[in-house]
Amino acid sequence: MFPLPASHSARQRWSALILLCLGELMIVLDTTIVNVALPSIRTDLAFSESALVWVVNAYMLTYGGCLLLGGRLGDLYGQRRLFVAGVALFTLASLTCGLAQTQTLLVVARAVQGVGGAVVSAVALSLILALFSEPGERARAMGVFGFVCAGGGSIGVLLGGVLTSWLSWHWVFLVNVPVGLAIAAACMRVLPAHPGKADGQPLDIAGAVTVTTALMLAVYALVDGNHAGWGSAQTLGLLGASAALLALFLWLQARVPAPLLPLALLRLRNLAISNIVGVLWAASMFAWFFLSALYLQRVLGYSALQIGLAFLPSNLIMAGCSLGASAWLVMRYGIRRTLGGGLLLAAAGLALFALAPVAGRFTLHVLPGMLLLGVGAGVALNPLLLAAMGDVAAEDSGLASGVVNTAFMMGGALGLAALASLADARTEQLHSAGASLPAALHAGYSLAFAAAAVAALVAAALGGLALRPKPLGNAPPAAVAH
Repeated sequence: MFPLPASHSARQRWSALILLCLGELMIVLDTTIVNVALPSIRTDLAFSESALVWVVNAYMLTYGGCLLLGGRLGDLYGQRRLFVAGVALFTLASLTCGLAQTQTLLVVARAVQGVGGAVVSAVALSLILALFSEPGERARAMGVFGFVCAGGGSIGVLLGGVLTSWLSWHWVFLVNVPVGLAIAAACMRVLPAHPGKADGQPLDIAGAVTVTTALMLAVYALVDGNHAGWGSAQTLGLLGASAALLALFLWLQARVPAPLLPLALLRLRNLAISNIVGVLWAASMFAWFFLSALYLQRVLGYSALQIGLAFLPSNLIMAGCSLGASAWLVMRYGIRRTLGGGLLLAAAGLALFALAPVAGRFTLHVLPGMLLLGVGAGVALNPLLLAAMGDVAAEDSGLASGVVNTAFMMGGALGLAALASLADARTEQLHSAGASLPAALHAGYSLAFAAAAVAALVAAALGGLALRPKPLGNAPPAAVAH
């Protein structure tokens, strides 16, 4: 797919990979770096508790809603063009966020950030597949990209704590500006300027509007579910409307001559199973990251900076596995065994968090789980992405990347909402029955960690047993009928 001319040396390909990963890192960091700054933002701009959540929700809403569309636009109009446009839009929105002095401007700029972030995330993966066609190189490149995706969020907590403590909340956004400008300028020199592989096909406007609206409604229902109530008319109505729009979208896709999402794409076995695995894994990992930070803060009494430092060991292990071990394991043992083994280690790490006591010690009760999750995440994401994209034709690579990213995002949002609600319900039950707040919180978090471990275990079984990936690089991607 997108074979590069001979003039593109290995050095140029790896330079391009660095740029793509830096662009993705900006997006991944932004999902967590802002959370650390929320108390300062609330004080400075006089946000109410209910309004403050929109600093996060506005970004999640447009990011989740535009992933599918962003990937398809890359297929139609060229991956480099869309990647640079996404980085530029994200950078401009970051500057606006950093300079914002009103609540409205910050929330609107965050929504624009989400659009730019969706385009970058959806296009980056397909560009990497275009740059690296040799199996060993592709596995190593995907390992680097996997580290950025899996470890960037944890880095964001540490960076957010440092920037907010030493400078101000404005810098969690302003730090993106010089990085984004440099990436956009360098991409014009380094990335190959291929036309879109689906160039010449019309954009399915009706499909784009329908599926984007459906995804936005679903994301809003999920991110606001704890506040509105999961059985409330708002939540059920939004989910119902989203389901109806998705049904309309699928009906349209079966009837238009150039669909946004060719339905045959959904019938690719490995893509479908990989998306289910991605939903389960993202659900468990998002919940672990969020709830473990709360456990460290509210039960063990850690500061924001201490929490960031506590995640460093898992980040370092994740980096080592993603950047080296994962590619070697994929080439030596194949996609299925590497993926299944990595997810089993992640499930074991979550189980250790579920067993951690209310007066836990870092080295004895936190670090072992962190290390297992670091190894598991570092090993598993690379083969999961390879399996998901391995059967996809070149002209649909951006769209498939958008599908994969959407599955991760929706799985993470759903898992976090469900497991956080489970933890809250258990905590409220025990606290009302007379348990101390730390003990009640600990019991709630332990239950959620156990549920996350089960989700990771199911993902390991599916990834290790149900996938049927082709040998790396031995066969061209299967064509998708349009």
